[in-house]
Amino acid sequence: MRVVLLMCLFAGAVWSATTKTWQTTGTADFLKGRLSALSLTPDGALVPGPGLRFHTYLNQPALWSLSAASDGTLYAATGHSGKLFQISPSGQSKLLWSAPQPEIFAVRVASDGALYIGTSPNGGLYRIAPGTLHQDQPDAELIWRSPAKYIWAIEATPGGLLYVATGEPGRIYRIAPSGAAELYYDTGQTNVTALKLAPQGQLYAGTDPNGLLYEITGPNKATVLLDSNLPEIRALALAPDGTLYAAGTGGAVQTRSTSGASGTALSANAAIALNPTVITVTEAEEQSAVKPGSTPSSPAAAAATTPPTSAIIEVSGAQRSALYRIHPDHTVETLQTSNDYNIYDILFDNGALLFSTDDHGRIYRLESAGQIGLLSEPGEGETTRLLQAGSTLYAALSNPARLLALGPPGSARGTYESQVHDCTSIAARWGHIQWHGQGSGLVLSTRSGNSARPDATWSPWSQPTPDASGLLIQSPPGRFIQWRAEVPPGSNLRIDSVEIPYLPQNAPPVIRSISVTSVLSTNAAKSGAAAGSSSSPYTVTVTESADAPAASTATSSTDTATHLQSTQTQISWQAEDPDGDKLVYSVYFRAEEEKNWQLLRNRMFENTLLLDPDVLADGRYFFRVVASDAPSNAPQYARRTERVSAPVLIDNTPPVVTIAPPRRSGSTVSLEVTAEDQTSPIRLCEYSLDAGLWQPIEAVDGITDSRRERFHLELEHLTGEHLLVFRVYDSANNAGLARIVLH
Repeated sequence: MRVVLLMCLFAGAVWSATTKTWQTTGTADFLKGRLSALSLTPDGALVPGPGLRFHTYLNQPALWSLSAASDGTLYAATGHSGKLFQISPSGQSKLLWSAPQPEIFAVRVASDGALYIGTSPNGGLYRIAPGTLHQDQPDAELIWRSPAKYIWAIEATPGGLLYVATGEPGRIYRIAPSGAAELYYDTGQTNVTALKLAPQGQLYAGTDPNGLLYEITGPNKATVLLDSNLPEIRALALAPDGTLYAAGTGGAVQTRSTSGASGTALSANAAIALNPTVITVTEAEEQSAVKPGSTPSSPAAAAATTPPTSAIIEVSGAQRSALYRIHPDHTVETLQTSNDYNIYDILFDNGALLFSTDDHGRIYRLESAGQIGLLSEPGEGETTRLLQAGSTLYAALSNPARLLALGPPGSARGTYESQVHDCTSIAARWGHIQWHGQGSGLVLSTRSGNSARPDATWSPWSQPTPDASGLLIQSPPGRFIQWRAEVPPGSNLRIDSVEIPYLPQNAPPVIRSISVTSVLSTNAAKSGAAAGSSSSPYTVTVTESADAPAASTATSSTDTATHLQSTQTQISWQAEDPDGDKLVYSVYFRAEEEKNWQLLRNRMFENTLLLDPDVLADGRYFFRVVASDAPSNAPQYARRTERVSAPVLIDNTPPVVTIAPPRRSGSTVSLEVTAEDQTSPIRLCEYSLDAGLWQPIEAVDGITDSRRERFHLELEHLTGEHLLVFRVYDSANNAGLARIVLH
């Protein structure tokens, strides 16, 4: 049997519908949403968190430093316009002073109430007297001109002395209120980025770019407590028992410089950075190189342009930050590392460590046992500084600069807005929302739409329903859905998980293609009959190659050469289901002149069907495959799709080959051959003389392309007896044979 595809036809299409559940549970799931006045416990549950007392915007790009006076007044240092703001305990802000330089990286209220301000670059230390701080425009006195390019941090002693950390070079100066200054310690690093004064008088200093942490016990007397694998020690915190905590950061950015070490003379015991970070800030009289709205939150990173001799390379997947604990006996413990966020500040609070990040400004709480929970999520931007004053936690944020005051847990209404869930197809219906946890008073609502991000085309939030567990979701069908939880003030709620069941619309199967081909298969029955029968007629088998077929040996007196293979029609198709449902198939056929489809096979799970060569007569046929996802769906939701093949020409019959009586003229013989096929055109005629190589001949009209063709052959120099065989192929690859013996 041979099969020929003639042309392509269209595919017709006709809609797994089993209940699915979207569950939000655990830390990883809840962190994908957005929360306000809620916290996430270390074991992954939502609970009431710090309430927002006030949220003050400062109309600046970055907020670098924060300090509090004894009366609760706050002082906020900003960039890149060098503005210093005074903020009342109720959140009212006013511009207190403008610096000659574009950055104020450090501000500190001293024990006598005076305010000290460090400006950069190439600035100095300014002092505003305590009695003038509440004036509209107080005078700021420059008491010390810094020999370094940057002032990164200020620490004040109870006796009125100041320790000032600088950059380029990385030194620490001790300065009296009068402005008298002395070099206290030269680290040999490019920057001293963090400073912490212990009650016993020792000083701790974090540096950049080698990530070294020093304990300084006197002028030029220091010990390295930590050699971090991160370039910058960004922040320090001290527990009452003397345990020191350090935050390392900057691991996702690698800065290489060809300019060598800083030109500043280094102390004899200085540690030299092999690849120092090069930091520059635009001079005061120039425009800042860091544009508002694109502010890096680390001062060391934000200090703007890098010289042409340096290359900054972003390292994807690298460790970005780490938390360290240095015990009083100087043993070091790594508490936490992250590849996802930078840590900008740390604060020791009631036995736990708070740390702020650049990931939605999130503030985490690290318990003494090593468990981490999310304390608060201020929103977009980076939380650059943390400050505890009384019962209030203050968070300084950048991009843009603003100050948040956080009250006790449960003091405000908490909300959680989940991530958007993609159902992959439009939900036919929503189920009953479920939540698991403890307490009462939870208010739940949902909204839905067909775009990946909520917009005006989405439905509004559904009517909030208190204690809505088990109630049917009222949002309209859509591909995407989102839920929101509201927790009333003073609640003791704990939310462990929320579940939304839905029944997706069942997508129909897709049949990509149908192919009908001829394949060879072994015919064991014929083979056995030929070998065991002595009455089989004599036959000749001619292969498609020029080689003669192998002779077979038989016990009978008549030798028989038989076809050990037969040709079958193979119908195969490619189909898939968008929902991953199991598919079942039915296959139909009809002749070209018929109107009704006849069933060939029903309820097939394979995508291939073999037909015996004798079941279809010669002619043109269409085959139809119907795919159904019924095995995976309830009957009312099952969908089906069908596709019709291109017309297929089935031609089982070889051409009839007729040889006219030969005409001889001396040693030249002329022959006329006629080949005719009832179904498909003739495509090839060839001959073999005395079982020699096959030689093609063309039709008399010059092109072999019709169902009836004439061929002319002239053989010269023939004497004696010869066997001549003609073989003609039709377009279905059937071969017709004829022979003649020439005398």
